Amino acid sequence: MVDVKKLAANTIRILAAEAIQKANSGHPGMPMGMADVATILWTEFLTHNPNQPKWIARDRFVLSGGHGSMLLYSLLYLSGYDVSIDDLKSFRQWGSRTPGHPEYGHLPGVETTTGPLGQGFGNSVGMAIASKMIAARFGDKLFGKNFIYTFCGDGDLMEGVSHETASLAGHLKLNNLIVFYDDNKITIEGHTHLAFSEDIQKRFESYGWQVLHTDAYNHDEIRKAIINAQNEKEKPSIIICKSIIGFGSPNKANTHEVHGAPLGKDELIATKKNLNWNYEEEFFVPEEVKKLYDERKNQLIEIYNSWQNEFSNWENENQESAKLLKKYFDNWLPDNLEEELLNAV
Repeated sequence: MVDVKKLAANTIRILAAEAIQKANSGHPGMPMGMADVATILWTEFLTHNPNQPKWIARDRFVLSGGHGSMLLYSLLYLSGYDVSIDDLKSFRQWGSRTPGHPEYGHLPGVETTTGPLGQGFGNSVGMAIASKMIAARFGDKLFGKNFIYTFCGDGDLMEGVSHETASLAGHLKLNNLIVFYDDNKITIEGHTHLAFSEDIQKRFESYGWQVLHTDAYNHDEIRKAIINAQNEKEKPSIIICKSIIGFGSPNKANTHEVHGAPLGKDELIATKKNLNWNYEEEFFVPEEVKKLYDERKNQLIEIYNSWQNEFSNWENENQESAKLLKKYFDNWLPDNLEEELLNAV
């Protein structure tokens, strides 16, 4: 019997590797290494609506290691966002909707522009703060129940911005923030022992975070870690995912060669064989995987519709607050902004 979640993870691996090979440029290592974690998160936990990507109560997914963008693009395509297979095929091409690093506004479902390492980590802390602020101002019955999920790697955690924002997140007890650390011990230059040897668990415990661990390919462990993170009431959580960069590649996995370059035609063929990928067509999605994501999308639409009904009742009962909330999300500014700023100083 086919394990559809494993098949879905391998679908991401192959889509990412094929798109990068076609572009002759990109970073296949992280999408291949973290595909199982992403599959469990997106098909079982992440609350969003591909038909309404700006739904204010959605969870946010931030890919801090933006170089692994084909992971995000594959997930958006499979989940039913306005992303086509041609968008995946035009990865990293001039004028494409799928640039080498995710850019906000190019593609629905991309929550923030990432690329400079550590930036997405900091963005996610800001999003977690914003969610808490909305709940404090408008009530936590409808607001503030969402989570901010972030994928980051060694490079992100080397950057100073990750230290500063992680410290703030712990101080503010942002329990709605869940970070997945892709602990593969490989950078683009080689093994992390060349430049990065700190104890991540002790570092984040000192910030006031909950630290969890999982095998990046054990689906039960991944589920358990996510549930434990969601149930934490006073701390942000970091889930250290013991992963293998380029998982599935028989000759390049666990090496820096798979970090920032295409697999190569021969290695791509070998990878498909190694993963028992028996489909000749490129950019192919098995029917079982389509069904998995279609069923999840239907579940999410039901969750969205239920929330919208509650929100409509809240709007009717709290009209002034509803107007203020709309101003926040519409980026409203007063017409006499300059005058008001001058008066303030």
